[in-house]
Amino acid sequence: MTPINGLEILFFAGLIFGLTPVVGRYLAAIFRLGETDSSLTRFRQIDATILKWIGISPTQEMSWKSYTVAVLQFHLIGFLVLVGMQMFQAGLPLNPSHLPNVSWHLAFNTAASFVTNTNWQAYAGETTLSQWVQMVGLGVQNFLSAAAGIAVLFALIRGLIYKQVIHLGNFWADIWRITAYILVPLSTKFAVGLVSQGVIQNFSAPFQVTTVEGKSQVLPQGPVASQIAIKQLGTNGGGYFNANSSHPYENPTPLYNFLEMLAIILIPSSLVWMFGELVGNRRHGWVIWGVMAGILAIGVSLALYSETQGITGHLGMANWEGKETRFGISASVLWSGLTTAASNGSINAAMSSLSPIAGGVALFNKGLIAGNRGVGSVRHRSSPGEIRLHLLG
Repeated sequence: MTPINGLEILFFAGLIFGLTPVVGRYLAAIFRLGETDSSLTRFRQIDATILKWIGISPTQEMSWKSYTVAVLQFHLIGFLVLVGMQMFQAGLPLNPSHLPNVSWHLAFNTAASFVTNTNWQAYAGETTLSQWVQMVGLGVQNFLSAAAGIAVLFALIRGLIYKQVIHLGNFWADIWRITAYILVPLSTKFAVGLVSQGVIQNFSAPFQVTTVEGKSQVLPQGPVASQIAIKQLGTNGGGYFNANSSHPYENPTPLYNFLEMLAIILIPSSLVWMFGELVGNRRHGWVIWGVMAGILAIGVSLALYSETQGITGHLGMANWEGKETRFGISASVLWSGLTTAASNGSINAAMSSLSPIAGGVALFNKGLIAGNRGVGSVRHRSSPGEIRLHLLG
């Protein structure tokens, strides 16, 4: 690892440390948006008008049972809609490749995966799902499943800080506020940045080009940037393309490789700080944050050491097997640590090609957070070479 790589990782850590309270403070303000002491007073008036217009009464709070039923209903409806979209995609718009309907078992698998924020993919996105299904089906669930997870955290925090109150807020108001005031604004800004770096955002049909070697290659098209933004910010991880974030249409430049890694960990990190703020003990929040950051730092350090020291069969050279040369070993190892620690699931290198220690760190991260929620295992095929990559997430 070069000194520049080390500085990049230190800069990344410093940026996360600096941004965590900034974003966490905003998350706490959204949490308090329905309260009289909200710091977003003017915004609160607009929010109340919008909620009234769409038929949600935030003052009608729910018990834990009502909140739970609302969560389950929400996911059940999303699951059924997503299954239907896949099974009837041939008759839906935005299908320029004329892809056939998805089989019921694959539709069931994919819907269950995306609705629960697991985002396990047993298919190649560009050759299986239409642009409509990717954008309106999977893309929407990337927002809603992430919002539902944060909403449940909101309910848990209310249960801790309002001990004498039997109500935990209003699930529908929480979903609206988290989606509209947190996920959509951040994703919009990030998607615009992705487009500026070369990520595609269109509704064109795939087209053929001739490479410099004189070979014919098909370039898939679609609304990619909008899905990649929430894929990272919502810790979803499911890629638009089979190669996920090693594909240049999903991860175009070293700059945005860095920013996509930042997006993976930013909201989870800030939610920990938000917890300390809301329970009235920032020190407690920082202690939890420090323990989590320490475990991540130790794991990434071990993985970096293992990957850069050379392994048997590679003539003592650093382990470049399965790495994207655009990003290098350090950025690939850092990504593998972040994506497994945050239960994100996206990848920019082949995890099956990691050294035993680095692969063990990824497995440890996966096991550590597996009780949290679904942890996807994505199978991708690279080109050329037909190499299958079994990816943890």
